[in-house]
Amino acid sequence: MPPPRPKASVDQRILAAVKRRGAGAVFVPTDFLALGSRRAVDVALHRLVKRGAVRRIARGIYDLPRTHRALGALAPSADAVARALAGHHGIRLQPSGAYAANLLGLTEQVPMRVVFLTDGATRRVRIGATTIELRRTTPRNMATSGRLSGMVIQALRAVGQRNITPERIARLRRAIPAKERARLLKDLRFAPAWMHPHFRVIAGAAR
Repeated sequence: MPPPRPKASVDQRILAAVKRRGAGAVFVPTDFLALGSRRAVDVALHRLVKRGAVRRIARGIYDLPRTHRALGALAPSADAVARALAGHHGIRLQPSGAYAANLLGLTEQVPMRVVFLTDGATRRVRIGATTIELRRTTPRNMATSGRLSGMVIQALRAVGQRNITPERIARLRRAIPAKERARLLKDLRFAPAWMHPHFRVIAGAAR
């Protein structure tokens, strides 16, 4: 009978878990508490960083970086960083401001400050040249979190009432799948009154 295999170390189990998530994954120590105590996880991550197996991108935040043949290790996405923080604190997120407008194609400008509204505590993390901010907001603003209607509300708010043009509304209609457009009307009550006509046009309920 062959001898039993030695039990994998906390380092090995964390690295295996990270690799299953794939390149670009962002994680925090509390993601791995099922594999060992907090101290054991912290020590394991320190060793993995020292070996170059994972990267520490900010205090308490790590990633398995994507690599580019010419550019080398790439910065993680703002969304991945925010999701890692949200998972750690058990909070909800809503893309906001210029970031929401960019995601929906209303502006080509990539913001250097990426803002997510949240029902958790306000927090800022700087990753390279980009600042990622989780900004505490009202329950009303979080009522549509995780839905495209919430992103549309925040994107239109960022662009501003005076700058909403037929071209931009048409762009939203193209960017949002028909099935999702029809759902916008269900969340109309969470949008400011000046957005209601735009929501109806995007949803196809008005021309």
